[in-house]
Amino acid sequence: MDKKPDRSLTDHLQPSHIPSARKRIALLFGGCTPEYEVSLQSAHAVAGSLDRERYEPLLVGITRQGDWFLYNGAEEKIADDAWQEEGNCVPISLSLNRSDHALLLLRDGHVEKLPVDAAFPVLHGRNGEDGTVQGALELAGIPVVGCGVLSSALCMDKDRAHRLVQAEGIPHPRSRLICRHTAKEQIRRLAAEIDWPLFVKPVKSGSSFGITKVSDPQALSSAVELAFSYDDTLLLEEAISGFEVGCAVLGNDCLTIGAVDEIELSEGFFDFTEKYTLKTSAIHVPARIDDQTSERIRRTGKRIYRALSCQGFARVDMFLADSGEIYFNEVNTIPGFTAHSRFPGMLAAAGLSLTQIVTAAIELSLEKRSDS
Repeated sequence: MDKKPDRSLTDHLQPSHIPSARKRIALLFGGCTPEYEVSLQSAHAVAGSLDRERYEPLLVGITRQGDWFLYNGAEEKIADDAWQEEGNCVPISLSLNRSDHALLLLRDGHVEKLPVDAAFPVLHGRNGEDGTVQGALELAGIPVVGCGVLSSALCMDKDRAHRLVQAEGIPHPRSRLICRHTAKEQIRRLAAEIDWPLFVKPVKSGSSFGITKVSDPQALSSAVELAFSYDDTLLLEEAISGFEVGCAVLGNDCLTIGAVDEIELSEGFFDFTEKYTLKTSAIHVPARIDDQTSERIRRTGKRIYRALSCQGFARVDMFLADSGEIYFNEVNTIPGFTAHSRFPGMLAAAGLSLTQIVTAAIELSLEKRSDS
C-alpha cells in the first residue's frame, strides 16, 4: 500500500508557503574525493540558485584533506577553487548533540553554536555521496537534503545495487565481482565468461573515474590496475549493445520525473572527459525514442528509485538495448547541478528551473523531518 503522498511540488513552490523567517541551509562542497572539482562547480550553481527569500546559505567548504570550514567569501571563488584564501574561512565542526541541530564555529579559541535547519551535501563520490556525511548529519538530527544513509551507501555500491534491483525483476548487465586477492588467471577466465567488449569498473566510484572499456584480453591487466587505484573491489561488466538513458527523479513518496534523456556517443564510452566536455558525444533531452518506450523507462526509473530507498532526488541511469529491453546501470544520489548537467536538464524539459528544483529538494527534507 502506498504511503501518504507528499504535498505536490507545485504546492511547495507557492509564495504562500514561504516561511516568515529564512531557514538556514548548510551547503556542503568540496570533499576528500577525486570528484572534488566537480563538487565545486555543482555547489556554485546551487548557491546561485538558492531562493534567498526562503533560505540563508551557510557555505561549508571541505578541503581535499577533509578539513571543514565556514566560507564567508565571494561565491564565484568556489567554482575557481580559490575559496580557501586566508580571512574567508573559519574552522567548523558538526555538533553530534541532537538537541543542538548545529554546526560548531571554532573561532579565537571559543566555540560558537551555529544552528541550521537542514544540510545540503553537494558532494560527489566517496566521503560525501556514500552515506558517510549523511550518517553524521542524521546523528546530529539535522535534516539531509537528498538521499539518506542507506540509499546513499547502496547506490554507491554498484554490485549491491544491481543485486537489489534484480530482485525487483529489473535486469542489469552481466557482471563478475573481483577483489585484490583474485588471481590474474581467474580474472581472465571471468572476463572470458562475459565476452568482449566489457567494462572494468571500481565498485564504489563516480564520474566514471577508474572505468575502462576493454575490447580484448591484452588491455585487461592495465584496466584492472587502474580500477584498483580507486577501489578494492571491481566489476567486470557486460557492454550492452544500445545506448544510455536517464531519469531525473524528485520526491519522497509522490515522485516527479523529468524528461528521459539519451547519451549519443560517436566512440568509446561516456567517461569523465565526455561527461564534462561533450567533445565527441551529445545529450538529447528528450531522448529520441517513441513515447511508449519513454514511459517504460520512466516507470522503470521509479521502480529502481523506490527499490533502493531513495528520497529527495536522484538520477537513475539505465541502458536501452537494441532489443528494446531496459537494463539498470546505476543511481547517482547527488548528480551534477550545473546548467549543463543531465539532472537539471531533464527537469528543465519538464518545466522546472534550477531554483525550483533546489527549493523542492530542500522543502522535501524539511517535510520529512516534520513527519518523523
